[in-house]
Amino acid sequence: MVEPTVTPAPAEPYGREGLPLEQARGRILVALQPLGRREQLPLDACLGRVAAEPVQAAAAVPGFRASIMDGFAIAGEAVPEPGTRWRLVGRSAAGAPHGAALAAGEAVRILTGAVVPEGCGRVLPQELVRAEAGDAGELIELTDPCGPNPWIRGPEEEAAAGQELLAAGQRLGVAELGRLASCGVERLTVRGRPRLGLLISGDELLPPGQPRGPGQIWESNSALLAALLERLGYGVAERRVVADQPEELRQALLELAAGCDVVVSTGGVSAGDSDWMRALVAELGAVAFWKLFLKPGRPFAWGQVAGTPFFGLPGNPVAAAITALQLLWPALQRLEGGEIQALPRLKVRLERELRRGAGRPELARAQLLVDTDGALLARVEGTQASSRIGSLQGADLLLEIPAELGTLAAGTELWAQLLRLPIL
Repeated sequence: MVEPTVTPAPAEPYGREGLPLEQARGRILVALQPLGRREQLPLDACLGRVAAEPVQAAAAVPGFRASIMDGFAIAGEAVPEPGTRWRLVGRSAAGAPHGAALAAGEAVRILTGAVVPEGCGRVLPQELVRAEAGDAGELIELTDPCGPNPWIRGPEEEAAAGQELLAAGQRLGVAELGRLASCGVERLTVRGRPRLGLLISGDELLPPGQPRGPGQIWESNSALLAALLERLGYGVAERRVVADQPEELRQALLELAAGCDVVVSTGGVSAGDSDWMRALVAELGAVAFWKLFLKPGRPFAWGQVAGTPFFGLPGNPVAAAITALQLLWPALQRLEGGEIQALPRLKVRLERELRRGAGRPELARAQLLVDTDGALLARVEGTQASSRIGSLQGADLLLEIPAELGTLAAGTELWAQLLRLPIL
């Protein structure tokens, strides 16, 4: 049998330990430019997308003076004294305003959100008013001091006509969508998302549900990464699972590079006998760097295949997920053209001792707890092995442990990245 020929991968230019995470992220982001694609979508399909152009309010919102509460709109601006009376001349409800201006001594029943009639300077809360019949019709009387608050919102409370509601490059969250809808916006032009091709390699991999043979494992990286990317707002356009055979891998890399904006692989980027991926990428494009000074995640490669950006994630699932969060996610945001959003960071203290060996900076998975005094604690449970997906279950934090620290005592203060995404 003739062994397949693959050009050797270039030597590592950054030493045995690999490139520090921040330097790796910086090199990747500098090398990428936004794709520049645009598409127009209905508002309810824009959650998480990036605005391609600024959006201005077409008109003032709400566009009229509106009552903040149920009560009575009275004529005049002055703060009335208890015992003052007004003649009730009508009613203003939401969508059904009282059509006439108020003259001195007049009032109308008004409901929350209704148009405040001309001539009215304030609304009296209904609990401060007593109604009674009089010779000239129904009267109302102020029974208690009403205070200076007029209980009226202005016609430009939400937005003035021409006011910028959304900047180009701004990512759309729940609040942004709600505000745009309240200002009458129906459709938006957003920036196109990158198409991502995912390549999983390994001779030992078996689809879940199939009976295992000796040495085989059920393939989980595609499910894990696709779900992670979906949670972050980026789907997988194409997905391949390929054995560690160089010709099959070469073909898959070329096809994914031709049809996608980004190629992401897991496994095969280290220096083992069956680790073909790095050498193939060097042959078909370029390997800019490989190996990270990070635990988990050392066997990581970045470069390009036929001009398409390439991310070679580690084969172990936890390492693949963490390097995807730290390096792939910012890159996808850059390609989409939005501001780079990193995971929020906060200071926490270890709930209990954490045993580890010094040597590499580590991103350890932990739960976030709050003690009786309100202090934030981090609980690390079970092994931190990069092959154990269970270490990701229930994780709220990635603890940032510096390289030089070994075993950490309970109460040690560390920075941590918050994994739970914001709601609004």
